[in-house]
Order: sequence, then C-alpha cells, then structure tokens
Amino acid sequence: MKVTQQTCFLHSNGKEVILFTIRNRKGTEVLISNYGAIIAAFKIKMNDGSVNDIVLGFDKMEDYTSKEYLESYPWFGAAVGRHGNRIKGATFSIDGRQYQLSRNNGNNQLHGGLEGFDKKVWDVVAAGEEGLVFSYSSPDGEEGFPGNVTVTIKFVLSDNDELSHEYTATTDQPTIVNLTHHSYFNLDNGERSIDDYLLKIHSEKILEQDDDLVPTGNYTGVEGTKYDFRNEKMISKDRDYETGYDQSFVVKTKSPELTAGAEVFSPHSKLKLSVLTTEPIVHFYTGPGIPSFNNGKNGNTYGSYSALCLETQVHPNAVNIPHFPNTVLRPGETYFHKTVYKVTQEEK
Repeated sequence: MKVTQQTCFLHSNGKEVILFTIRNRKGTEVLISNYGAIIAAFKIKMNDGSVNDIVLGFDKMEDYTSKEYLESYPWFGAAVGRHGNRIKGATFSIDGRQYQLSRNNGNNQLHGGLEGFDKKVWDVVAAGEEGLVFSYSSPDGEEGFPGNVTVTIKFVLSDNDELSHEYTATTDQPTIVNLTHHSYFNLDNGERSIDDYLLKIHSEKILEQDDDLVPTGNYTGVEGTKYDFRNEKMISKDRDYETGYDQSFVVKTKSPELTAGAEVFSPHSKLKLSVLTTEPIVHFYTGPGIPSFNNGKNGNTYGSYSALCLETQVHPNAVNIPHFPNTVLRPGETYFHKTVYKVTQEEK
C-alpha cells in the first residue's frame, strides 16, 4: 500500500486540510482526507483497465465545506461520532446523571450533533505502508457529551481491494460512543441509480422505529415484509419510492470477529461490494433525500437513489433502551470497531 498526499486548503480553524491517496498493487486508489476522515473517492481498477469510482463525493475538498453542501448536508463519506444515528430526545442518563445533547434532527440528535466528527480536522498520526491513521480529541461537553474522548481511525487498503476502517476510543469519564462511517456507494461510477442493484443483508430482524426513525426497543422479523433481504433481491422490488429504506438491520452480536453483514451487486459494472463488520447493526439507507447536487465527481448530478449506505454500528438509541447492547464507555476501557468493504468483479 503506497500513500501520497496533497494539501488542499487551510481550514478556518487554522489547520491544513490534506487529501491522501492510498494505492494498492492492482492500481486501485482510495482518496481520504483528514477533514471529517472523508473517503472522497474509491477508484476500482477494472479488469478492462478502466476506473470505476464507487463512492459519491466531490472533486474538490473545498466543496465539502461550501454553504450549499452544508445547508442540505448528507454526510458524504464522513466519519460519524460521537454517536451514529439517532438519540431520542437528544438526552440520556449514565449512573443517574442526565445529559442534554445538541439537537439537529427535530427533538433528537443525529450523527453526533451540529458539528460532529464529520466536520473536524483530524490529526495525522501515520501515513505509510502500514496504514493511514488519524486521531481526534473530543473535549468534555462537546455537543453535550461528557468526558474527554480520544478517537483514532485507521484505514488500510489491501491488494485484494479490501478497504478497512478501524476505530478505537478511550475516555476519562463515563460517556457513550457509537461510531460509524457514512460512505454512499454507487458501483457504476456514480452514473446511474441503484434501483436494480441486487442486495443481500444477513438479517432476520430489524429494529422497530417510531415516526422520527428512532428505535423503540422492539424487534420485528423480516419474513414476509419488504425488509426481507435474506435472499438477494433487487433494491426497488418492494421499495416505497417516497420513503425508500432508512432502517437498522440486526446482523450479529457485537464481537471482535468480522462477520458478513451485507452484499450488493451491480448488474451493469459486475462489481460486488461485501461488508464485513464487528458491529451488530447494518443501517441500510437508499438516499431518497440525497440533495440534487450538480457538481458531483466526473460531472455527475446526484439526487434521490444515486447511492446507498450500509452503516455499521451498535443499535441506535441503545443508551435509552436497557435491553439493547451497551454503548457506554468507561475509563480504562477501549472502544473497538472494524469494518471491511471488499470489492470483487464478478460475472452473473
């Protein structure tokens, strides 16, 4: 794995925004910035010699900080923290003490608040053959969360087109940590919708959600519902076009071992993306509300159903639901999360 870098611009906080390119022996390249730990491109070297960039984003890093983008913000390719997805009422309690978080999704908090990890300039720890490593120190009280939390994320690209991200986190006070990453995947160079992609999710149950898409604590079996992706099926087959999918699927119990979470296949490019993870949830989002950006990479215009997200995490709102898995991190403990995006070229 070879790593090169270029400085893009100076952030308003005075830090340099740097774009790194990691390249494997096949010629596949992944472009990752220390701004938001954003995966700005994932360029697969196809068997015919062409290049297929499988994530949505922009050609210029400055576009990720533009007023137009931030006003209709979809978290393209960014790290999400301290807490992925929604927290009911933007509030929770630990050891009898209640904490009020910032609200950025109605009465709830979504993806870490008003200025989460996705808008931070991360420190560069390492950039070499062993991986690209960033760190961020989140101060006590940021977005309402208690404790000083130190987070690292490590990216590695294998010669078999496997891109992994690995999170660790520690804290000096009891807090909650539930990290994810928010790449939008389009396996056709961003040039067509995902409607006829074939998807399989290794899940027999989903998390019931209220009208605000916050988990209630109940589980629902997928059999006989539109959420049944146990066998590969076309994404648009049972989809409601207005709402699409924005749903948490239970794929396993959290463990240090990687387990297959989901696979998606494009009948056009013949690319298959497999998601392996240590996390118990794959949150499937089809982007019915992707803003209509006309400055996408390669001259593409983005909009509804331009891509899909497969966000790996612990159950959303778990801190408020006692029988959900634990998301409380305490001093002396280390949070760990690893996810692998494996890309293969197949014939069907």
